[in-house]
Amino acid sequence: MIQKFEFHETEIPGLIEVTPFNADDIRGCFTKDYSKEVFEANGIRHDLAEVFYTTSYKGVIRALHFQRVKQQPKLVRCIHGHVWDVVVDLRKDSPSFKKWLAFDLTGENHKEVLIPAGCAHGYLVLEDSIVSYKCGEKFYGEYDDGILWNDPDIGVKWPLELIGGEEKLILADKDKNLQSFAQLMEHYHAF
Repeated sequence: MIQKFEFHETEIPGLIEVTPFNADDIRGCFTKDYSKEVFEANGIRHDLAEVFYTTSYKGVIRALHFQRVKQQPKLVRCIHGHVWDVVVDLRKDSPSFKKWLAFDLTGENHKEVLIPAGCAHGYLVLEDSIVSYKCGEKFYGEYDDGILWNDPDIGVKWPLELIGGEEKLILADKDKNLQSFAQLMEHYHAF
């Protein structure tokens, strides 16, 4: 079975859910999750600056991250496992400012999300997973920032019951010490 590229606009401007090219046969499958030519033919410009992968255990939350300067547009796909992926619009001039959307990304469904600059991103790992990031800007540690995963102003409804409850959560010290949305709005005006 062959699945051709499909691009679906979302309620957040510039946030696109992508179904990549995928061909299944008796050997398994072949997936092409990025093609500059196909993306541009569909009105989407996403030039690659770097590609990286994260490996995470069930129960990990990586959230909600962004770069203050040199923001990273990114194409995110779970290539193995299962993650509940969240994007938050932090662009003050956007009609969807502070809105969040979630996507069910699995190694089997091949879905991916193209996240525009100016948005925070994170995910809850529902099964041990490998996630690929194809970024339109390099990662700069000095600009790395984020908002607490459970910030009440953003109000993401994480499906913690799918990992056995909040007590099963795995958070890095980095993610435990992120700022609130209110603190972000006090300090940064770039969005």
